[in-house]
Amino acid sequence: MRLLFVHHVVEDRGSAQDMYHYALAARDLGHEVLLFGAEPGGSPYDWTRRVERADAVIFIFEWTTNLQHGDELDLTRLVGTVPRRRRVVLDCDGRYNESISVDGDQNHPDAGTSRDWIETCDAVADKICQPTLHPRRPNVRPFLFHAYHPAWEVPLEPVGKEYGMCYVGNNWFRWKPVQRVLSALEPLRGEVGRIALVGHGWDAPAPWANPSLTLDAYEFDADYLARLGVEVLPPVPFNEVVPQMGRGLFSPVVYRPLFDDLRLVTCRTFETVAAGTIPLFAQNPSFVEEIYGPVGLELVLPREAPEEKIRDVLQRPEHYVAAVMEIRRRLAQEHSYHARLAELLTIVED
Repeated sequence: MRLLFVHHVVEDRGSAQDMYHYALAARDLGHEVLLFGAEPGGSPYDWTRRVERADAVIFIFEWTTNLQHGDELDLTRLVGTVPRRRRVVLDCDGRYNESISVDGDQNHPDAGTSRDWIETCDAVADKICQPTLHPRRPNVRPFLFHAYHPAWEVPLEPVGKEYGMCYVGNNWFRWKPVQRVLSALEPLRGEVGRIALVGHGWDAPAPWANPSLTLDAYEFDADYLARLGVEVLPPVPFNEVVPQMGRGLFSPVVYRPLFDDLRLVTCRTFETVAAGTIPLFAQNPSFVEEIYGPVGLELVLPREAPEEKIRDVLQRPEHYVAAVMEIRRRLAQEHSYHARLAELLTIVED
């Protein structure tokens, strides 16, 4: 089967990693995954605008719905050529819901915008998916989309790390959860060593910051980071994310508050476990256990006395390395790109 993914891909953010590995998994299984659009120079992806050759179209909505490398008639070609029953909407940001606001984070500014978006998605496809096991609307199918690739795995050697903590990700509604992690480090600042945040928007406005966005979307505190001695490094493309995280002894897994509330998975849900670092999960323990199994609870950063968990990681890293290795085995068996693609094909055929 030939699947046509419609997605605005930027190589240093979002689901760029997933786009690449779905194509590899498709080749292994005798299928084909292409991105819709004209071929930009030097891209690692396979592009096409030949809609008539697609067996199904997957609309991946994430942070923007603008189509790439095409023209104003692209949507008409897509919905006019591929039957509705063979079109799927993947709502990565939880926007196919009523208007929700969580700790300053929101999926829509008001109820009217929410209704418009739901109507738009319903007009595009019969099948709506979200990367959560617990969608809130009855017509939404759970499909985690993001996945784990065992070939990412790096030997986890806790000795001699360049950084105590290295977090890789752009700041988009993430200042508050990252600040909670940094606050937990303050009592241990002398023990942790160097700390790095890698990505846009941590000590200066991100390139996409503008007056139309709520302040919570791009909030930061450069003075606080300077006082704590946090190093801010530029973003890296998707193929450097795992090695970059591995520069730290541990790396927190944090989501924007809306994603925590909706129990969405992201690319970091799986990439961090493969990196040469100890992941510390800032999510609800029930979510962590659901995705990573009971051993994942060993790596939860608790709300109460989180500094004690971090101190224990610093003092007994080998204990946590063993937990990570068990989680890797689980993810390789249950959450691979091959398994995800097979599930997607079933959704298309249903």
